[in-house]
Amino acid sequence: MHGCLIVCIYSQYIQLCLSFLKIFLHFLPLLRYRGSKLQIMERINKSHPEEFILLGFADRPWLERPLFIILLLTYPMAMMGNIAIILVSTLDSRLHSPMYFFLTNLSFLDMCYTTSIVPQMLFHLGRSKKTISYLRCAVQLYFFHIMGGTECLLLALMSFDRYVAICKPLHYTLIMNRCTCILLVATVWLGGMTYAVSEATVTLHLPLCGRNTLDHLVCEIPVLIKAACGEKGSNELTLSVVCIFMLAVPLCFILASYASIGHAVFKIKSSEGRKKAFGTCSSHLIVVFFFYGPAISMYLQPPSSISTDQPKFMALFYGVVTPTLNPFIYTLRNKDVKGAWGNLVRSVFTSK
Repeated sequence: MHGCLIVCIYSQYIQLCLSFLKIFLHFLPLLRYRGSKLQIMERINKSHPEEFILLGFADRPWLERPLFIILLLTYPMAMMGNIAIILVSTLDSRLHSPMYFFLTNLSFLDMCYTTSIVPQMLFHLGRSKKTISYLRCAVQLYFFHIMGGTECLLLALMSFDRYVAICKPLHYTLIMNRCTCILLVATVWLGGMTYAVSEATVTLHLPLCGRNTLDHLVCEIPVLIKAACGEKGSNELTLSVVCIFMLAVPLCFILASYASIGHAVFKIKSSEGRKKAFGTCSSHLIVVFFFYGPAISMYLQPPSSISTDQPKFMALFYGVVTPTLNPFIYTLRNKDVKGAWGNLVRSVFTSK
């Protein structure tokens, strides 16, 4: 009963976030456009350049070649690692559980997340002209933030799954049944899409007054807000408030879940049971801190106060480093995944 109540609360929280975003999107035009009609028209005419120039590390060109090599190595590793997790979780019947269903979604997210920025980074690092069309920038903005927003909520959902598995083991199969898992994952994806579409759309409508230079490696919301001209205080406020719901609240939920899990684990009499619970949960916590740390430092401060280099290194961290490390973090500390992967490899070679 307690677990069902938590599921309802989690679903209601997502619905509250969606309602909040709709209200903000409805009232934002009233906050943004305070000037005269003539000023608004002038801004609109100058607001959308044909292309953006991404400066990247133009002030430190010696960084470009090492970064190109690193990305060229880590991108295939990230793709292969996440594909491997999806394959073993799908093909091995012993991994057909809610935890691996959520892990499969996380791996798919990470593949899309890193693909939304790394190929474009590699293309720009290999040439002198670093431009991106307005349309491509907009597409990248939507995809990058859909994946990022969804991952914020999915990590919170995965912590809830571990909470139910360890603190309510007798009710686990009842609470985390297949229909509930699919409903929760669908709600998480809807929440991430709503956040990204609303924030990215509002950001793309900000006037740039002829500016087409972005001091970044990719198109990202805080950098576009910082590059905008005119009144943008309401946009900064909106981004900060929305990211409290997308970052700070889920992180608090995760920490509260693991506080309860830690309390329950210490009550387990079997040392083997404690070791297995700590192994599974520590992997998830490492991923949480790798993802939430850089994201919070980037999104929970006004874009105008962000330093020049911060967006570049943060985007590399949560867009490249985290998706690359996630498969190894989950695999190296998980005997079930390692065993399933070994069985899959053996079956491939024996079938030949």
